Amino acid sequence: MPQHPTQRLLHQARFLKSAQTVEQCPPDEGYEVAFAGRSNAGKSSAINRLTGQRSLARTSKTPGRTQLLNFFELDEERRLVDLPGYGYAKVDKQTRQQWQHHLDDYLARRACLAGLVLLMDIRHPLKDFDRLILDWSAKAGMPLHLLITKADKLKFGAAKSTLLQVRKTLKDHPAPLSAQLFSATAGTGCDEAWDRLGDWLRVPPPAEGN
Repeated sequence: MPQHPTQRLLHQARFLKSAQTVEQCPPDEGYEVAFAGRSNAGKSSAINRLTGQRSLARTSKTPGRTQLLNFFELDEERRLVDLPGYGYAKVDKQTRQQWQHHLDDYLARRACLAGLVLLMDIRHPLKDFDRLILDWSAKAGMPLHLLITKADKLKFGAAKSTLLQVRKTLKDHPAPLSAQLFSATAGTGCDEAWDRLGDWLRVPPPAEGN
């Protein structure tokens, strides 16, 4: 079976740099897709699965370890960004507010941001942080794709039911959004996610015969 063109591009991902502020980010050009999610939503595992790399994004059993904007280069024009995780992070209020400020700043000012992937644990969807990101996307008109992660933790029927419930809840939400089931462990939903990322990153179709 031929490799998905976006899969091929993502397999080239390499760590580019970390940034704490927008000023420290790479030049604001080309196409960028950012990944956001509460701590323990499975963000690092999803990035690793989609890029076919075991430890591109660090996974940790300590929630809230990602405190910087981490950039991964795909080619000269395209990047993925791992945004700070929120939720259970055992940090003081001032540090948490500082993270929030830098995230808001990045989302508001980054012109090359083509889309945002929001990851939610299938057992805990649509928490406060998720709704904050949804509301921000609506205000900014930023395309948003929900990866409902850890789908393997539920039986297929229950997982499908959760997806339908999330779609129903967000049916009239003003953000331009889509949603799917995903499992980094089982590989469920990779093709659908690659399709979405390919659209946003303007990945050219494979040449004839490839």
